[in-house]
Amino acid sequence: MLNPNLDDIQLTKEDYERYSRHLILPEVGLNGQKRLKASSVLCIGTGGLGSPLILYLAAAGVGRIGLVDFDVVDYSNLQRQIIHGTSWVNKPKIESAKNRILEINPHCQVDLYNTRLSSDNALEIFAPYDIVVDGTDNFPTRYLVNDACVLLNKPNVYGSIYRFEGQATVFNYEDGPNYRDLYPEPPPPGLVPSCAEGGVLGILPGIIGVIQATETIKIILGEGNTLSGRLLLYNSLDMTFRELKLRPNPVRPVIEELIDYEQFCGIPDAAAAEAAQKAASDEISVTELKSLLDSGMDNYILLDVRNPNEYEIAKIPGSVLIPLSEIENGPGVEKVRQLVNGHQLIAHCKMGGRSAKALSILKDAGIPGTNVTGGILAWSREVDPSVPQY
Repeated sequence: MLNPNLDDIQLTKEDYERYSRHLILPEVGLNGQKRLKASSVLCIGTGGLGSPLILYLAAAGVGRIGLVDFDVVDYSNLQRQIIHGTSWVNKPKIESAKNRILEINPHCQVDLYNTRLSSDNALEIFAPYDIVVDGTDNFPTRYLVNDACVLLNKPNVYGSIYRFEGQATVFNYEDGPNYRDLYPEPPPPGLVPSCAEGGVLGILPGIIGVIQATETIKIILGEGNTLSGRLLLYNSLDMTFRELKLRPNPVRPVIEELIDYEQFCGIPDAAAAEAAQKAASDEISVTELKSLLDSGMDNYILLDVRNPNEYEIAKIPGSVLIPLSEIENGPGVEKVRQLVNGHQLIAHCKMGGRSAKALSILKDAGIPGTNVTGGILAWSREVDPSVPQY
């Protein structure tokens, strides 16, 4: 599929004008632009990484682009997901992305898959495309993308970001390594925070996404040295790039089929997760918490386990800050013990996950507590809209 019959591909008069700066590059030229026009690329995710890579693939003249995403545009996306605009908030991301692609290049065929990628649909979705570009943000989907690419023998252009750092490489290309050579086993659930919890510099996905687009175009053209066998590490604060060698593991398990990747990564299903959370602590809604605060009772302690910079953004009146990191490392447990001193403990965070984790640790230390469902975001939505959502 990466070696089309170039005699069957014709460039129009408009193509010559649109891609003139490509055509005068000897490494691209007429045949290279025809290869781009004949190529098909599937992009998994239209978020931070997907935004720049999709824009540049469309602008470069890739003839067919598939988009897989089931999310809608949120205000918090606009800080880094530059393919979307304010007018598309609360609308499907893939529709927003398609609209922008066709503004840049109306001759690009755009296929939309408004669905969650799964073991049931991945092979069927991937099959028609030459290259798959991974713009996802979670381990189960990364393993799924990798394994589907291995089974279908398709290059997997990989990127990931966190806070101020990013990485990129090319998997499953020219007998090179795949994702399981980099991460043979997934990290324990919760060890690596999501961007929603840990944050991300808005510019960072632009750098990594453009690198992914560059590698994709190089594969299509058959020019240059790809990142296959090399993991590129980028630190935006230091403005440094480093490389690590990657080699196929000769004893890695053979991928024969797609599996349950949530289970593989140790992530319980929603019902099990809810049951585990309830077992770790009781729950209270934000409206019930508001009634308690308004009652004037003082037999409780409201604990906020977010980070100090989050506490500066928004706080619930009367809350006391002890970050989850302090509770996990030990000193915070004793601080909470002294603070509670016979009072009822109520804990919250941004959305409820970190406070549930903190209460589980505290329960093991003999300090029971109650979790605020939905955290401060629910407080903002249902109780006090003046509290900023972030």
